[in-house]
Amino acid sequence: MDNKLVKALRLKTHPVALVWTDKKPATAIEFAPDKWGCLMYHLVAAAKGRTAVIGRDTYGCVGGGVGMGFGNCYREFPGGCDGFYRFLSDGNAKDEQGKAIAEGMATSGNAEMADDFLHGECYLKNPESAKCFVENMPMQDIPADYVVLKPLEETDLETENVRSITMLVDTDQLSALVVLANHEHPERENVAIPFAAGCQIIGVFMYREMDSNTPRGLVGLTDLSARKNVRRVLGKDVMSFSMTPAMYQELEANVESSFLTRQTWKSLV
Repeated sequence: MDNKLVKALRLKTHPVALVWTDKKPATAIEFAPDKWGCLMYHLVAAAKGRTAVIGRDTYGCVGGGVGMGFGNCYREFPGGCDGFYRFLSDGNAKDEQGKAIAEGMATSGNAEMADDFLHGECYLKNPESAKCFVENMPMQDIPADYVVLKPLEETDLETENVRSITMLVDTDQLSALVVLANHEHPERENVAIPFAAGCQIIGVFMYREMDSNTPRGLVGLTDLSARKNVRRVLGKDVMSFSMTPAMYQELEANVESSFLTRQTWKSLV
């Protein structure tokens, strides 16, 4: 793999391929079954050269399970889907069951989660808005046992079932990718920034783009919780840019005829 795009952008980390598979890589890192973890840790690990695997009982959190395409995992959230809708919006303080769940969380030592569960993350206005968000998400149950995140150069785009390719970028690199995504097809909008969890952007939202006649690149890591989780290892100014394998190959092919060889870009890097 030539990686002209990686060189031109001067990426500091590896592009990450998301692959569907029924075979677990032998040396991959993985969360313990049914233990909490943010899947953005796995994305960062893959961007730094490791391979991570996510299974149907090792997705870390229910939003991650949804994001990787393991169905409606929000049913498993404390208090079920309704508990999640309240958690994402104005909280469970007015619900008797919710208050009891929050008390149990606090007693077990998870005071921060208890506070969020009780008073809500306030990312959406109310439970009705949160329900609308979930019901309109491109949720699916994928035809694979595992999702693997690994460096793109260790991936065969011809033989492996790659569903997205993600780069971790700074603001200049993100700007360059937005411009390059429109280099060959300026007649349409080729990049979007959906509202979703960080893992959902690289997962189910990109799966939807794979099925589109005009797939877009998706900007991610606008998820504030994910940003908080990975700030220590990534710093505060990193975003993600995800694309289909076809878009990656198109961008790769256009590097040498694009602005990436000209003075404006060179003055930025």
